[in-house]
Amino acid sequence: MQANFSIALKHVLDHEAGFQDDPRDNGNKLSDGRKGCTNLGVTQAAWEAYVGHKVSTADMKALTADKVAPFYKHKYWDLVHGDDLPNGIDYLAFDFAINAGPGRAVKTLQTAVGVTADGAIGPKTLQAVKAIDSKKLINKYTDAKETFYRCLPSFAIYGKGWLARTNAVDITAKTLIG
Repeated sequence: MQANFSIALKHVLDHEAGFQDDPRDNGNKLSDGRKGCTNLGVTQAAWEAYVGHKVSTADMKALTADKVAPFYKHKYWDLVHGDDLPNGIDYLAFDFAINAGPGRAVKTLQTAVGVTADGAIGPKTLQAVKAIDSKKLINKYTDAKETFYRCLPSFAIYGKGWLARTNAVDITAKTLIG
């Protein structure tokens, strides 16, 4: 729900916190071919697109939670309609959007509630989400996330961390539903 963005962001940043420059991470190529870095879960490529200009490694290291909050709200929370989703489900979709993209996060949600997976949250999706038991939906969504991660070529490198995060998000989402 609308008031949950700051709570959801805090949980996301607990998982994403810290600067990293992993040479094995192919998900952060810059438009000019350089390899970028990541801080607070924000890739250098995504930050450059958001601010509209190139940024340095030092700029990335200087990111703070306050600086990245509007980025996360605009690029992920709003795209999964976090303000319209029930407590817990909002965080679940938001977190997966950050890792797999908002389109995949929405399609995963739609598949879990049995509506056409078109990647756009509208009245039918919201109605279906609100009609299903939240714990049951979290379980279905978590299972789908695990399946997605296990199919990725880089699962051997990052899989243990992805599954640990998936489990932690599942637990937190269930506590947020109240």
